[in-house]
Amino acid sequence: MEKLKARWGIEHNWQIIVILIVFAVTGSTASYIGKPILSFLNITTETFSSFGYWTLRIVLLFIVYQFLLVFFGWLFGQYKFFWNFEKKMLRRLGLKRFID
Repeated sequence: MEKLKARWGIEHNWQIIVILIVFAVTGSTASYIGKPILSFLNITTETFSSFGYWTLRIVLLFIVYQFLLVFFGWLFGQYKFFWNFEKKMLRRLGLKRFID
């Protein structure tokens, strides 16, 4: 537990639990709202190929997940951790220009 706290730069054990809850809630929410967004945009397996539909859904879920992660992090009082996490991930993806 101490290694994880040091790696993440947090001070209390309860923060680890909150951070894990935020990851779980974010993933579930992004997955849950992905299909209605695609339906609203009229993107289905009938209008696109199955490959195209799933490619678009994964890209959409990735984008929605990024926004929701910071939002739920803020909502649960861990904005600083999740904003730093998000900046690190975007840098690794080569999108540094969008955060600096």
